[in-house]
Amino acid sequence: MNSRERVLTVFEHEKPDRVPMWCGASDEFWRKAKQSLCLDDESLRIRFYDDFRRVTAPYRGKQKPLMPNAVYQTPFGIDRHGLGYGQPINHPLADASLQEIHDYTWPDSRDVDISNIKVDAQKYNKQYAILGGDWSPFWHDAIDLLGMENFLIKMHTEPQIVDAVLEHIVDYYFESSKRIFDSAAEYIDIFFIGNDLGSQTGPLVGETLFRRFVLPHIQRLVDLGHAYKLKVMMHCCGGIAQLIPALIEVGLDGLHAVQTSCSGMDLKTLKTEFGSKIVFNGAIDSHHILIDGTPDYVRQKTCEILDIMKPGSGYIAGASHDTILEETPVENVLTMFDTIYEYGIY
Repeated sequence: MNSRERVLTVFEHEKPDRVPMWCGASDEFWRKAKQSLCLDDESLRIRFYDDFRRVTAPYRGKQKPLMPNAVYQTPFGIDRHGLGYGQPINHPLADASLQEIHDYTWPDSRDVDISNIKVDAQKYNKQYAILGGDWSPFWHDAIDLLGMENFLIKMHTEPQIVDAVLEHIVDYYFESSKRIFDSAAEYIDIFFIGNDLGSQTGPLVGETLFRRFVLPHIQRLVDLGHAYKLKVMMHCCGGIAQLIPALIEVGLDGLHAVQTSCSGMDLKTLKTEFGSKIVFNGAIDSHHILIDGTPDYVRQKTCEILDIMKPGSGYIAGASHDTILEETPVENVLTMFDTIYEYGIY
């Protein structure tokens, strides 16, 4: 099997030749690994047995000048500061009326540059499972626009405000991904989206509010992917076990990255209760195993996780974080992937 066949077989909950592998890494770790192993980007992906490749369409819309100390600006006009993509500097819709929300300068999906998306996806010649579509982090964008505590309070006090903000955000992502899929869906396999809805101790919002405010928008995106005959996988950090049944109900095909150090995320329980209904991607602890462990410990724990998750298919192996961090030893990451390659045979 090639990588694409292997991944799609798992999404059908059938047994491939071996457990597929996923490698998501921070820019800092990626640079370190390339330098350490003297490899270029594609050679490093091959060395890590990565069965996926990702294609993206950048936002090219007009944006305002960055505020002092800002490192990034979202399509929704939020300046962020700090490490990586940073944290929001302000929350422009925190006190907005319903009319002010509708009048806000929302981004236009026509400003997403899809000119290279088809060529970028075609070049892999259907050898790898191709991830595409807009990342669509609507939960995070709503937090940026409203402020997190304000956002959660308004779910109770002004639900119409929350509805309006989420609808405008998801409208943009829906139309952006639709343009991508209209251009290149025949070369894309998985619509990959991301919203971190969990903390170390459980979901950030209870199931009732999740079903009322968040789940309908996830369903919109899932239905969009399925309309183009794509599988849909969502990245979601934290302890979200209580939300998994609802995600399965709306047809989500895969869940990444299974953060096992969080409350409720016991692998044996997840596998028993949901392993035949949704694909789990990740689960090898990126902190306590990959950062803090020795290579021998990484090998031991990786084998233990495969013993739980491998039976019956429905599992993609990788780290329990969307991006392997810079402080992670390269040797440990190599050990993880080499162990999966050797021990993950069906």
